[in-house]
Amino acid sequence: MLKEKLLIIEDDEDLRTQMKWALAEDYAVIMAEDRASALNAVKAENPAVITLDLGLPPLPAGVEEGFSTLTEIMNENHQAKIIIITGRGEKEHAMRAIGQGAYDFLFKPVELDELKIILGRAFYLSRLEREHRAYQKRLEGDSFEGMLGTSAGIQRVFSDIRKVATTDEPVLITGDSGTGKELVARAIHRLSMRSEKPFVVINCGAIPENLLESEMFGHEKGSFTGAHMQRKGRAELAEGGTLFLDEIGELPMPLQVKLLRFLQEHVVDRIGGRKEITVDARVLAATNRDLKSAMETGTFREDLYFRLGIITIDLPPLRERGGDIMLLSKIFLDRFVEENGKNIKGFTESAIRAITDYEWPGNIRELENRIKRAVIMAEGRKITPEDLEMGATKYSKMTLKNARDTLEKELIIKALNKNKGNVSKAADDLSISRPSLYALMEKLGISYS
Repeated sequence: MLKEKLLIIEDDEDLRTQMKWALAEDYAVIMAEDRASALNAVKAENPAVITLDLGLPPLPAGVEEGFSTLTEIMNENHQAKIIIITGRGEKEHAMRAIGQGAYDFLFKPVELDELKIILGRAFYLSRLEREHRAYQKRLEGDSFEGMLGTSAGIQRVFSDIRKVATTDEPVLITGDSGTGKELVARAIHRLSMRSEKPFVVINCGAIPENLLESEMFGHEKGSFTGAHMQRKGRAELAEGGTLFLDEIGELPMPLQVKLLRFLQEHVVDRIGGRKEITVDARVLAATNRDLKSAMETGTFREDLYFRLGIITIDLPPLRERGGDIMLLSKIFLDRFVEENGKNIKGFTESAIRAITDYEWPGNIRELENRIKRAVIMAEGRKITPEDLEMGATKYSKMTLKNARDTLEKELIIKALNKNKGNVSKAADDLSISRPSLYALMEKLGISYS
């Protein structure tokens, strides 16, 4: 078994040699006597743990050379565990070094037994962090086109994407806001034969109705006030590639007719144009609306729904993805800690409970935004519920009776949803009798069919 690498930076040759002989049985010891040789050793050997004497040449009586060495080592390898060696009268230097990223400190004269204990802890922590990074890397390797998750629901989505990517049929992507519908559309495009061609997005709910037709299908010069030049629509710009229509449920009825024609005949008519233009673009659409209800109310065309929804991919809400919630939380935390240069090591137990108990109405987008804010605002080493703005509850301004009724209703609905409406199983989960559950459902106005 290969020994773990330990770098000893010490200008006193006798002390260097003494430490080497005392530690060589357990570690692969590398030695350096000044800043230059230390940095060369860090670059060449990448040691997991380093001991650093602050008093280095050319100014061994001072500490600034040691601090400069510490800074440069941290810049080269911020994951190294650096143990500062300092005099007993220089504790303030040791604390300054800890503040700049050192792992621990040890007073001179060095007690070898004490040093061995500190080294053992440092190497153990280094191994844990390496294993964690390897795990995260493996997860990223197993991620699917930028999406991550191990729950059955999201794995089914990944499987559906693989199946539909090889076709040219339209796909309707459904799911709550923040579940990642555009990510799914981009994944389909990247895995398709059209991946080298454009991926063009139109948000049907973000463009004013009077501009949406021109944005989608283009216009000719002079076709309306302000049309100073010919302009291709986004459908034409997607030639050979993919046209993604986000928030398709917001598309006005007149444009639904034109979109249906485009889907059936692959032609567009620019506003003010006199000829049809053939366009080869695959259409993907997404919505968080219930389009079947929209058809019943007459706000969405039935023929367009069935043309778009030949293939449908439904994204599960985050609250139904089980362990994916903490998996994504940790990945977002690692990303934002690195981006912001913060020294945050994880979540407190209460933060983990808050994350797992919350319903996440905003789904992955809300989770990502909350953790990003928490990393920026946090002052401690771990993220707390207060950092996540999850410390206060929605019950805090309710009367006791209203809070109790609200909580009971939430728990009952959650149990019924989990058990697909089976009252007996829901009652078992809630540890109450079936008649008691029926009585509570009637009292709280809960119907489940």
